[in-house]
Formats: sequence, structure tokens, C-alpha cells
Amino acid sequence: MGELREPLRELIECGLPQALEVMGERWSFMILRASFNGLKHFEEFLSELGIARNILSNRLAKLVEHGILKREPCADDRRKIEYRLTEKGFDLLPAMVALRQWGQKYAVETVVEDPVLVDERDRLPIGPVSILAHDGRILGPQDLWLTRPTDLGKRADGTIAAPGAALGKGDVVDLAAAKKAAAR
Repeated sequence: MGELREPLRELIECGLPQALEVMGERWSFMILRASFNGLKHFEEFLSELGIARNILSNRLAKLVEHGILKREPCADDRRKIEYRLTEKGFDLLPAMVALRQWGQKYAVETVVEDPVLVDERDRLPIGPVSILAHDGRILGPQDLWLTRPTDLGKRADGTIAAPGAALGKGDVVDLAAAKKAAAR
């Protein structure tokens, strides 16, 4: 990834250690998955996940503290509490899907996906989560490079790159063409 390296001992300088501080254990991910599946109440999480009450309470509090879930009184019974995903929580969906796909691909035992995660419009299975360039090109490990913020857009040959049109929600990417371009 180039001549630069991330400061591996500096936990503050990288988002990964900070993310793992919040999400770095199994039950946090399982609670998040349950939230994406529509669970909102403590008792639902408890019965659906088979988690111990004290662990669930602790993990829910941590997810609320970090702004991934929010606690709200139920509309129909203000004495009950609902745990709802925040925007910050919804932003974890691509990471969750990537981990799910990785687990299905490399599981020790065969994982039969049932139900299957599909695109709502076409009801076909979603494609693999990929790392995309600013212009939608699919990037592989060989395409990644670390640079200083002051050097953003400066190419190896000295020319300056201008950001391309960013992809928006619902934009279509020709995966076959993107894979061919990435292979060159």
C-alpha cells in the first residue's frame, strides 16, 4: 500500500481500533443484526438471541452510549422502551453485510443462506460488498495506497486528479466492466 504505513501503535489515528472499541465483540454484532431485522424491545432481543440478561443490558447501553442505537419510549405504551437504529447505526450495514458474506464464503461448515439477502427491486441476491473508488471502479488490494491528506489527488506521475462523479444511492455500476478495468 505504498511507502507510507499507518501508525500501527497509535490507536487514535485510525478508525479501526475506535470501531472495534464499540463493536469488537460478538454480541454487539448480533444485537445490530437483530435491529436491522426489526427487533426493538429488550425482551425481543433476549428471547430471539438467547443472550444473558446482564450481557444484553450491558451491550445495549454501550450501543446507546456510542450513538448506534437510541432509546425511545414506545408510542403505544410510554413505560416501555424501544431501541432504534440511528443514522450512525445504519451506516454499519455495509460492514455487517461484508462480514456476513465473508463468513458465508470462509465458514468451516457450509452456510446455507435462508433467507437470502436480495435487492428489494429485483429480488435477486446482492453482489459482493466491494471497495469502490470515488468514480465507482472496483478496487482490489493492489489498487490501495496510503497518502498524506496534503497529497490527496497527486498522482505518482505528478499530475493532479479531479474527483469523478460520485456514486449515489441506486446508481447502477457495470460490475463486469469495473472488474475488467480493475484487472488492467
